Amino acid sequence: MQVDWSIMFDFIPQLIAGSKVTIYITVLGLIGGIILGVIAGLMRAYGNKFLNAIAFTYIELIRGTPIVVQVMFLYFALPVLADIRIDPMSAAVLAIVVNAGAYIAEIVRGAFLSIHKGLTEAGLAIGMPHWQVLLYIVGPLAFRRLIPPLGNQFIVSLKDTSLFIVIGVGELTRTGQEIMAANFRAVEIWTAVAICYLMMTGTMTIALRAVEKRMKIL
Repeated sequence: MQVDWSIMFDFIPQLIAGSKVTIYITVLGLIGGIILGVIAGLMRAYGNKFLNAIAFTYIELIRGTPIVVQVMFLYFALPVLADIRIDPMSAAVLAIVVNAGAYIAEIVRGAFLSIHKGLTEAGLAIGMPHWQVLLYIVGPLAFRRLIPPLGNQFIVSLKDTSLFIVIGVGELTRTGQEIMAANFRAVEIWTAVAICYLMMTGTMTIALRAVEKRMKIL
């Protein structure tokens, strides 16, 4: 069978639809992951022994298991253990939230602890509450150091959505598989899928570089 690159254009609408699902899962998952990661990261950096232990257990549990195992646990095991049934899309979003949150937590912890303690002590010395010191003094400086590793995690999470094919989520990889199963044009279809992923990750990289450059100027 000869390779016919023009056939890729016939499936652009389907690939765009699959890409939209991928972006939807990624955006919702990362919003939740950032919130969870910031909370867990601050618990690790500034919490008491109890809070630190909770965050540490969560982080190590999630980082020590593959995301595909996590999503299958949410989708197949959770209904058995807790009688909680969730649809494939919800399981996919929740898996990104939980998985990304663990990695973002360590990024946040490292960024905050990298700021010189003298700044925190100076803020406390002039009578600022600890939360204001973190929000107005340490936070803005730590945020600049968060951007590069955070951008890397965003890209990883976007690509991780391809693993949700195991629970039947109709994201980009699943769409490519369905198209290929109908016409067996593996080279053309998987090349098109790869191009779609490259476009999404490339756009994300450019946006993050712009933010990083802007923060350096400020």
